[in-house]
Amino acid sequence: MTLWISLKDIPAEGQAFQLTDQSIWTGPLAEFSVPATIATPIEASLYIVPQDEGFLVTGTMRGSVTLPCDSCLEGFELPLKVTFDSFEEYAGADTLHADECRLRKERGNPEFDAGGYLWEHFMLALPTRPVCKPECKGLCPKCGENRNLGECGCSGDEGDPRLAVLRKLKLS
Repeated sequence: MTLWISLKDIPAEGQAFQLTDQSIWTGPLAEFSVPATIATPIEASLYIVPQDEGFLVTGTMRGSVTLPCDSCLEGFELPLKVTFDSFEEYAGADTLHADECRLRKERGNPEFDAGGYLWEHFMLALPTRPVCKPECKGLCPKCGENRNLGECGCSGDEGDPRLAVLRKLKLS
């Protein structure tokens, strides 16, 4: 979701913004097929201070999401508590990625892409391999049973029978 905040009337000491609209998160979650749902509403606070060549942005994001565990596929709630601060500058002629700039001037008035900025920090807060608990046993590779709920009864894999003689070796 694109959410541009007009920066033209921000005083020199800065201004705080509270963002509680859940469509900031739910829209991109669906658009990018992120397997997460909002468990506790996510609230973000931004504090924006004007500088010479851009704006200083600080803030926090709190809430929680439900994700599928990468090992057992069961959903679990992941609390989010993110703090951030960065300097956002206007894209200049020498900027390599001007399309990634979070600041723009619309009809001469500066605007900040708060939606894109918060989405970026939201995605950075999510683990690349979400696991419900460190000791998660995952799914049985043979029958697919969740091994956290109990043993499935499948026999253990003995491995390649040609290597059986090596399993009997003991290192001293």
